[in-house]
Amino acid sequence: EGTTIGKIVEVEAYMGASDAASHAYRNKRTPRTEIQFGPGGFAYIYLIYGMYYCLNVVTNKIGVPQVVLIRALDPTEGIALMKKRSACDVRQNLCNGPGKLCRAMGITKRHYGMDLCGEELCLVEGEPPEDTHITTTPRINIDYAGEAMNYPWRYIISGNQCVSKSKLNPPSK
Repeated sequence: EGTTIGKIVEVEAYMGASDAASHAYRNKRTPRTEIQFGPGGFAYIYLIYGMYYCLNVVTNKIGVPQVVLIRALDPTEGIALMKKRSACDVRQNLCNGPGKLCRAMGITKRHYGMDLCGEELCLVEGEPPEDTHITTTPRINIDYAGEAMNYPWRYIISGNQCVSKSKLNPPSK
């Protein structure tokens, strides 16, 4: 349909076997989690609530199932297409959550296992934010994870209007 691009403004880390919030907790291998046990740089896509896809980047070496969930993007190109896909007219709400992000970007289960250095779905290096603009908070919406829900493994660009809505977000500047 066209190209859509956004700057990553929010992520969460999931540390695999030792992380109760991870789908690969205790090295659990299923058809859904298998991609996590492969090399870094590939897409782990899954469905939540039976209706929303989530995009994760496999980040470690073979056999170490660690991923980073891309929680929010600040849309930069293809905004009209994102609005069409999501039926949302407000730019900062197009990709301010993992399900919204996938809907606006056209990411579905068919992207599971794709090389993120490929042509269709890719990550490219951009301008990094200043360290002073990155804030850590506990991850969100993982109440089932016991003490792991309190680990400060959510990273956001402070004050960005496209970060997902949460009581943990620091106030905008």
